[in-house]
Amino acid sequence: MAVFAVALLAAPPLRAGDDGPPAAFAGDLGTYRSPLMFEDGRVARTKAEWGERRREILRGWRARIGEEPPRIERPRLELLGEERRGAFLQRRVRVQVAADRTAPGYVLIPDGPGPHPAVLTVFYEPETAVGLGEKPHRDFARRLAERGFVALSIGFDPRVLDPSKWEPPIQPLAYLAHVASNALTALQGLPEVDPARVGVVGHSYGGKWALFAACLDERFACGVWSDPGIVFDESRSNVNYWEPWYLGWEPGRRREPGLVTPADPRTGAYARLVADGRDLHELLALMPPRPFLVSGGAEDPPERWRALNHVLAVDALLGVRPGVAMTNRPAHEPTDESNGRIDAFLENVLGPARRR
Repeated sequence: MAVFAVALLAAPPLRAGDDGPPAAFAGDLGTYRSPLMFEDGRVARTKAEWGERRREILRGWRARIGEEPPRIERPRLELLGEERRGAFLQRRVRVQVAADRTAPGYVLIPDGPGPHPAVLTVFYEPETAVGLGEKPHRDFARRLAERGFVALSIGFDPRVLDPSKWEPPIQPLAYLAHVASNALTALQGLPEVDPARVGVVGHSYGGKWALFAACLDERFACGVWSDPGIVFDESRSNVNYWEPWYLGWEPGRRREPGLVTPADPRTGAYARLVADGRDLHELLALMPPRPFLVSGGAEDPPERWRALNHVLAVDALLGVRPGVAMTNRPAHEPTDESNGRIDAFLENVLGPARRR
């Protein structure tokens, strides 16, 4: 109920025209199969029917990408050190994120009384999001901690994952969603955090990770995905869900990295999803009534509204305020402006943060 209340109050404070589809794409549903349509051809027309259809979507995706392992009830959060950084305290930690894995991370605790809203940030390593990495404009955790959010930054490289070691095997992105769910549990357990006001943020690979995490775990109050590629698009090399470290893992078979070609075809769950006419707009449809922001760049231009309009149709069926927002920039890299929009979105959806 807490998540539902947050979603109903959300109205991203973006510039006119940025919080909804531009006129060129308003009402344009493209060629995507409506997520409101059941497998047997029926169409969900009531909230109860949507609940049934939503469960059907989730079952179908889980059948292809793998069932989630049991979540950890009380993930270990080991404190390794701490230091003061301006208006927040930075704690270096190690988090239990799966039965077989811990992950290094940082918890940023803002000054002032809590409980605070919070975000989980995900990437290859945890330093970038807290402002200690080499690439600019990816310091989401630092920026938000300075605005009164608790932030947990975690990360590891998906290319080192070996699904054959898990029983039963699951696709790496499904495993990463499980990792995020356990990190969320650890974050919600901190005394400084309001457990009903936690979102997840990521860029590029981290955006893919954050997208799967939020869509597959209703406890996330919202999601922000910076240019991950929110639909399957085999013309874009960075929208590479087909790679074995995302959805293309297949036992006993490995394709060469790169675009799908006749000589290097689809593999794994990705191949089954495409063959069955599935696309990521079905996962996005699992978000309502929770809001999300697509911080689009080169991989997510305005025409992605053809997919997002299907999510607006779910919002309309549920009778809630539209919870889909997208901003756009020409390049893949985040900018000060695009990050400012992310900050504003999260402050509106999860805030107000208590400032000093």
